[in-house]
Amino acid sequence: MSGLLLSRWRPFLLLPEEEIPVAASDYWHDKRVLVTGGSSGLGLALAQEFAAQGARVALLARNPKRLQQAAATLAGGPERTLLLPADITQADQVTAALETLREQWQGLEVLVNCAGRSARGAIQQQTPQQFHALMELNFYALVRCTQAALPLLLASRGHVINIGSLASKLAPRFMGAYPASKFAVAAYSQQLRLELGEQGLHVLLVCPGPIAREKTRTYQAQDDPSLPPEAGRPGAGARVKQLDPHKLARQILRACQKRRVELVVPGKVRLLLALSALWPTLGDRLLLRFTSG
Repeated sequence: MSGLLLSRWRPFLLLPEEEIPVAASDYWHDKRVLVTGGSSGLGLALAQEFAAQGARVALLARNPKRLQQAAATLAGGPERTLLLPADITQADQVTAALETLREQWQGLEVLVNCAGRSARGAIQQQTPQQFHALMELNFYALVRCTQAALPLLLASRGHVINIGSLASKLAPRFMGAYPASKFAVAAYSQQLRLELGEQGLHVLLVCPGPIAREKTRTYQAQDDPSLPPEAGRPGAGARVKQLDPHKLARQILRACQKRRVELVVPGKVRLLLALSALWPTLGDRLLLRFTSG
């Protein structure tokens, strides 16, 4: 009986990308990839990994100087890289960027929606304006980029990779409007795959924990200095190890190549997700325990 139970829970306890080697392939060779937020952080790590596997990579971000610096780190050289300075919260700039990409490359196989930001704050103190600001970047801009790229992606039967968060599945304390904006990404990803999957579009939702940076980032709660110190730490004090962005990028590419619909990292969190869905009060207690100071 114990062996049967373990086999049933195994998908929630293990992260296949970490434990099952995947043979190298040329799957991404010459694929055309657009990465929003591609000038730093996980976006840059993903761009570097795609380029290392032979893809042509377009980087979209606001700062032209940082785009140039990021492009210099990509394999393949300038002839395989396209820089698209744009603010994705502005519809006209997104339209212009996608038109430039279409003119230069005539198509697109992969869109990576990675641009976004986190936040902190007690929910009682959050204003509608703060929710709107975070939804604008984390969700509305993602929808804007996806809608603009869909004609090219449907023509190539390509991939959309939406970078969500563990906060796409769980809503810890003191993260302000952030979980709401990331839950929306999860819902939109599911709608995309259900409505457009039969037309060949593949959609991968990635839900990672806090990602390691060269300099650890701490977050200041907006207008609320009374929050506990752990709220400002990565993951709002979640007891999970910070993820190596380059290792995570490789996991994402493998999951995308397999046309998986969801990747939760670390994989052990899936057990908490399952328990929360089946028994919400227990899920709340466990979440409080795992995110305490």
